[in-house]
Amino acid sequence: MIVALIFFFHFFFVLIVFTKRWQSESAGSGFINMALIGILFSVGWSISSMIAKAILPPKGFGIYFDRDAFSLTLLTIGELIFYRIYYDDIFTGRDKGKQSQQIAPAE
Repeated sequence: MIVALIFFFHFFFVLIVFTKRWQSESAGSGFINMALIGILFSVGWSISSMIAKAILPPKGFGIYFDRDAFSLTLLTIGELIFYRIYYDDIFTGRDKGKQSQQIAPAE
């Protein structure tokens, strides 16, 4: 159940990032960001699985929080820290690259 929830969160996050990048930049940028998240997810899951294998037995902490769920939780925490920095404009609502132009009032 925990594993399915984590996969759902990742899927939902990919949809949000794709939509935001597609609207603000282009569809190509949205697809590139989807690929980046997919690559980071797969590589990060491999690394966190190695860490979990060194720390936990295969049964983990119980039936619902086994070693795979622990490695995915570890991965999600690491990704959350990285994505909060990398996608700062999505989390805060600010545009990084766009400067707002202020029009001087007519005198």
